[in-house]
Amino acid sequence: MTGAGRGFGAAIASAFAREGAKVVINYRNSKGAAEALAANLGDRVIALQADVNNADDVAQMVRQAEVDIGPITTVIHNALADYSFNGDARSTLDTLTAEQMVSQHRTAVLGALNVIHATAPGMAQEGFGRIVTIGTNLVQNPVVPYHDYTSAKAALLALTRTTAAELGPRGITVNMVSGGLLRTTDASAATPDEVFDYIAGVTPLRSVTTPEEAADAVLFFASPWARAVTGQNLVVDGGLVFG
Repeated sequence: MTGAGRGFGAAIASAFAREGAKVVINYRNSKGAAEALAANLGDRVIALQADVNNADDVAQMVRQAEVDIGPITTVIHNALADYSFNGDARSTLDTLTAEQMVSQHRTAVLGALNVIHATAPGMAQEGFGRIVTIGTNLVQNPVVPYHDYTSAKAALLALTRTTAAELGPRGITVNMVSGGLLRTTDASAATPDEVFDYIAGVTPLRSVTTPEEAADAVLFFASPWARAVTGQNLVVDGGLVFG
């Protein structure tokens, strides 16, 4: 599970561990947090460092994981390039740079490709695999125009669907879970309270989705209940965005 050392990724790792899965917590820089989380979740959970932007790093991590826990049949791609969700401080089109765009696409899309390259052959050999990518409801409703982040997630959705089309005959499903603003992660910590309150007020469930609630949707795609579902994008935001 990429980007699992903190925030939403930690909630996903915790959900899988709760259900008895063997879990690999991948981190880039959050060594202390990742190792503490692994220790807290039990002896079926390990933490491994790798930068998803580096294909060799990812391949080495997967080889080590296979030694430590066995075949990898489920992968969650949650890695996020450094980002702060603060609409007042975002880059507008006037200030947005090409490097900001590339940085987000490198981690979201090319990072996913590195993970797929490293894990899909083993899944195909097993005749079974589950890949879940993490998107955003901003693709459907860019209420705050985070151009770099949202465009990267849109590209990741496209890759999710084309990958589902190619890997389906090998017994591998590929789906996306798209949350909205989550209360609260490191990335959303900069979001003003009044924004959280506004989102809660206009959402049918009258609450802001928590990382734990969104993590349960990831579990669904990895479970037997989703065995006939692939190429789908499930928006988990309390009904703020329909469709």
